[in-house]
Amino acid sequence: LLSVVSLLVIFSLVLAACGATPEPETVIQTVEVEKTVVQTVEVEASGGGEIVHLVARCKASPPYENGRCDNLVKAVGAANAALAEKGDPRRIELEAIQDDADWGDYKTEFELASQAGEAPDIICSGHEHIGDWATAGYLTDITDMIGDYPEFSDVIDSLWESTKLNGKIWGVPQDAEARPMYYSKILLKKLGWSDDEIENLDDKVYAGEFTWQDMFDVAQEAVEKGVVQEGDGWWHRPSNGPDFLYYYYAAGGQVQEDGFDGLVFDTEAWRKVYNLLYDAAQVRKIIRPNKLDGDWDFHKEYTSKFDKVLFVFEGTWRWASWHTNYLQDVGGEEYLWENVGFAPIPANEEGTKKPVTLTHPLLYMISSQSKHPDLALLLISKATVKELNTDYAVASGHLGILKSQADYPPYKNAKFLSATLPLLEYTTFLPNSPYWSAYSEAYYQGIQAVESGDLKPDEAVEFVKERLQNELGDNVKFVP
Repeated sequence: LLSVVSLLVIFSLVLAACGATPEPETVIQTVEVEKTVVQTVEVEASGGGEIVHLVARCKASPPYENGRCDNLVKAVGAANAALAEKGDPRRIELEAIQDDADWGDYKTEFELASQAGEAPDIICSGHEHIGDWATAGYLTDITDMIGDYPEFSDVIDSLWESTKLNGKIWGVPQDAEARPMYYSKILLKKLGWSDDEIENLDDKVYAGEFTWQDMFDVAQEAVEKGVVQEGDGWWHRPSNGPDFLYYYYAAGGQVQEDGFDGLVFDTEAWRKVYNLLYDAAQVRKIIRPNKLDGDWDFHKEYTSKFDKVLFVFEGTWRWASWHTNYLQDVGGEEYLWENVGFAPIPANEEGTKKPVTLTHPLLYMISSQSKHPDLALLLISKATVKELNTDYAVASGHLGILKSQADYPPYKNAKFLSATLPLLEYTTFLPNSPYWSAYSEAYYQGIQAVESGDLKPDEAVEFVKERLQNELGDNVKFVP
């Protein structure tokens, strides 16, 4: 196995009696790959006190996203030093569990653990899960605790909106990102584009002069001229996820409405989305009708060299995934800079006529079952610093979450992070709503149906509306 399947880190504090010579603190790090690797590091521990065992759970794609839990591990020393400085006798012992589970399985795992009274103290997950978890009572409301930790004042103000439900704060941002359109300079060149045309494409997208429909036209031309195989003109993700909501936003739809606690289904906007996707898969043949097969491994490897697929809707983090896992033998990141461009998702001529992207912050959240939420939040605060977050951002291709990173040389000097920062001008978010899972799954089934050809766009609209009416009742509002 080339990827880290599981990461288990246990900090054992050996606390000396008050006044005695401090004993070493033993750090045991176990990384499961093809075999178990144990690393032991000795540091000095403070004397006296109570050991408090905390458990943190993270999902990460190794190795570039390992900082999600690793940063908590690295923050233990600073957290315990802060406790010592205040004269607090408690010391944190951390168990961090990290793997690359499927998001659905990961979410279910936390819910089942919460129901069984076995939830971890800290869970790192998508902000939209607040809608389900806070409503179910699984999370700690940290609204009145945030001000006790000065590190949190450095978090970019707009990101706090992703942590809220009903005016309360339920988590702390861990990372941010954007979801651009990547394009192959190699294949555009084969299609006959000049160097100037290729280099100016991103500017045209930002200006709204190269639209979603233009992208489809170019992708279709590439298929018809044999530059790419049928179905390889344009690719999106192979499974459900946040990305598909920006299709709806680009078509002019909204999911929330002032004064209404449920979610909004804009019929005409969704019809535009389904028309677009039916056209791509069944008419133009620029995307495979079975693209939504859930095969992420094939998706990531097949798109990595940009010699087979012309346009790819992906995330900023995929940049690091591509060059770390698939391109080391051809130049790594330099290969991408030479052969790949990126821009916001192009404007939909039939919708807002503006470029769009979506930011999906992950949050550190604290279980309502944690007996020491103040220590969990202290640990999170010590991980929410520019040094640790920048190391993670540079390695993973995620955007920074802190104001101070804008002038922090290691962040400023990261070429890809600086180049993708303008994408945030066009960003949108998922709603934090207890009804989001049902809403998302319903419209995704419509996407699957039109791309496979099982339903026509109008049929998909009616199918999704009926399902939402049955599942959400008065908690969904249909507009023409």
